[in-house]
Amino acid sequence: MAKEITSRSENYSQWYLDIVYKAGLAENSAVRGCMVIKPYGYAIWEKIREELDRRFKETGHQNAYFPIFIPKSFLSKEADHVEGFAKECAVVTHHRLMNNPNGPGVVVDPDAKLEEELIVRPTSETIIWNTYRDWIKSYRDLPILINQWANIVRWEMRTRPFLRTTEFLWQEGHTAHALKEEAITETKLIHDIYADFAETVMAMPVIKGAKSESERFAGALDTYTIEAMMQDGKALQAGTSHFLGQNFAKAFEVKFLTENNIEDFVWATSWGVSTRLIGALIMTHSDDDGLVLPPKLAPIQVVIVPIPKPFDELMVHAEKIADALKARGISVKIDKDEKNRPGFKFAEYEMKGVPVRIGIGARDIENGVLEIARRDTKEKTSVKMENAVDHVVVLLDEIQENLYQKAIEFRKNNTYSVDTFEDFRNIIDGKGGFVYAHWDGTAETEEKIKELTKATIRCIPNEAADEPGTDMISGKPSERRVLFAKAY
Repeated sequence: MAKEITSRSENYSQWYLDIVYKAGLAENSAVRGCMVIKPYGYAIWEKIREELDRRFKETGHQNAYFPIFIPKSFLSKEADHVEGFAKECAVVTHHRLMNNPNGPGVVVDPDAKLEEELIVRPTSETIIWNTYRDWIKSYRDLPILINQWANIVRWEMRTRPFLRTTEFLWQEGHTAHALKEEAITETKLIHDIYADFAETVMAMPVIKGAKSESERFAGALDTYTIEAMMQDGKALQAGTSHFLGQNFAKAFEVKFLTENNIEDFVWATSWGVSTRLIGALIMTHSDDDGLVLPPKLAPIQVVIVPIPKPFDELMVHAEKIADALKARGISVKIDKDEKNRPGFKFAEYEMKGVPVRIGIGARDIENGVLEIARRDTKEKTSVKMENAVDHVVVLLDEIQENLYQKAIEFRKNNTYSVDTFEDFRNIIDGKGGFVYAHWDGTAETEEKIKELTKATIRCIPNEAADEPGTDMISGKPSERRVLFAKAY
């Protein structure tokens, strides 16, 4: 199975697609630009969703659900917002089909035209803030801390499974606050949650920072992002949190009476991550033999493979080991298939990125040992049967930490600081990576760099990169370095 995967060095894009399809994560659908998320891929998304959902609820957020359809007029109320999404919108114009009077099949009934077209949500700020107008009357109604797990449609021309599809799954938080400071605190809280989740659960190091004005979410005053480096040196925006100010409250007339009985507009935030995190997992950790998953997100953390006869006797021992592991909170699968050879099974679970594999054969039982293999380093260890459970518990933690440290080291080795545009271009046009360079803060310089190199400002890092300097293009003063990279 591994031989069916294109190597990263040969064709990185094909390598990515090979893993998506051959690891059973997703496949193309009959609808252009949309994917079918298969059970194994969806199980990873469920693990992501469960962990984030727990963190949101621990910080006082509640889940709700809002309509997938948005009246067209709603998108017209916030100018920056509609400009940001107008080219990506799917529009519903009719509500009924009819039999084709001129032949087989069905056609749109021309008499079923909607009075107002409906937009399939590209994001939900407008429909939610229209709703909040009825929910909020006084400071006593605030804050509202709502999250929604939903699907989104953005009409993409070039798609790639998980990374960019016409329809995708995500969560979107939408909060309302009485004070500006509360909204900013909320925005930064979620930013921190995303970063901690990426690093401690996904084992994916990220750079935290703010977006430049031209890269902000449409309608936001500030956008905070976490940026991760993929194995081809490109950046992937893994999560964003937006301070919306009072823009949407003003657009939808969402006012409240303060404690001093003064009418004011509400302060807003929105934030979200999507199924592109699965793409980030693939491109952060996987290798030329298939998917590599951090244990905290692996649907199957341990697989036990009997090898192969006497099968019934081996199964008794396998069940005892599995039960002991499950009692420690570890997800386990026993491969009970008697048709395929062990070698095929080993390759299959390697392809699927299962962190730990336990092989158990008749000779192992006689000797009282088990062969335990780890997916990340391919190392195999013979462990006494009575020590196997404790060994696996420790091993899973080691794998989680090793994947994180390996990704940190890769990012370190592919991160550069430059002062001249010549050096900048040599890196960006060459092997790529993260580049810290001075920027004069103007949109003109930012756009020129993008036109010349296709690199964008990924973020203005939270922590100052160094002292003031000079912009590498304009020669104007620069307060600090910012992070540039080509990106997905």
